[in-house]
Amino acid sequence: MGSSVTGPASGEFVRAAPPPGGTVVSAVGYRRQGSGTALHRGLPSPYLTLIFSLDGPVVTGRTPGEATGPDAARTDIVVGGLHQSPAYVVQPEHESGIQLAVHPLAARALLGLPAAELAGPMVVEGADVLGRIAADVRERLCELDSWEGRFALLNAYLARRTAAAGRTGAVRPEITEAWSWLARHRGAGTLRGLSAHVALSERRLSALFRAETGVTPKQAARLMRFQHAKTAAVRAVAAGARPDLAGIAADCGYYDHSHLVRDFRQYTDASPTAWLAEECRNIQAGAHGGGEDLDP
Repeated sequence: MGSSVTGPASGEFVRAAPPPGGTVVSAVGYRRQGSGTALHRGLPSPYLTLIFSLDGPVVTGRTPGEATGPDAARTDIVVGGLHQSPAYVVQPEHESGIQLAVHPLAARALLGLPAAELAGPMVVEGADVLGRIAADVRERLCELDSWEGRFALLNAYLARRTAAAGRTGAVRPEITEAWSWLARHRGAGTLRGLSAHVALSERRLSALFRAETGVTPKQAARLMRFQHAKTAAVRAVAAGARPDLAGIAADCGYYDHSHLVRDFRQYTDASPTAWLAEECRNIQAGAHGGGEDLDP
């Protein structure tokens, strides 16, 4: 669920420099006022999602029907893992909060568990993962009236959690290097090349990687390629240009344009053209920003 929770009517999006250490890749404060309830697609990305809502609970589902029905997840603090399909988010008339993109290999240090444990449900109640103190932090965030103060409070809380984790937050060096290698290759490297680089068999590497992150190296690579392609398309729209999807596919390591379309359909439930048209106002309002750096 990598997209910011935003809406087309009017919105404020405040981007803060992520805290040092590489655990948080991006941080966005958002405030939206719409003309009514809407439905937003939260897209898969190579990052975990952590949202502190400053209004009511964030309401999500795997499908539009689930998100708007009785089985929807309703959480004040959202924790989301690495997924292969979009989450549907109900946008009320008013909403605000802070959304963080968290590096998946920081999950042990920051959340107290490997990212793989978040791979089942679309979202998890953050207080169940982070404990009661997270709910207290959320209440304090709601009481503050400046984004600067909110980000400072949240960064201090996350720094304390990371420091407390110490060595228990460590990840096997082979997996850390495997993720870095995939990021350096922008998701375009081969599993054979990756396994040779970290001196593990393809089977062993895939098993260890999935046990840590919840996805295989191939799935992580696809998420990275898609993130780069989506960012390139968003930047073109933000600049007032029509995205050259064939050129983007070639630049981002896709075999051809049809493979880019395939990934868009899987990760957004829409074609690239349809998704960009749907998100055009959000893009021009700055909701998508310029994308995040994939290399830790």
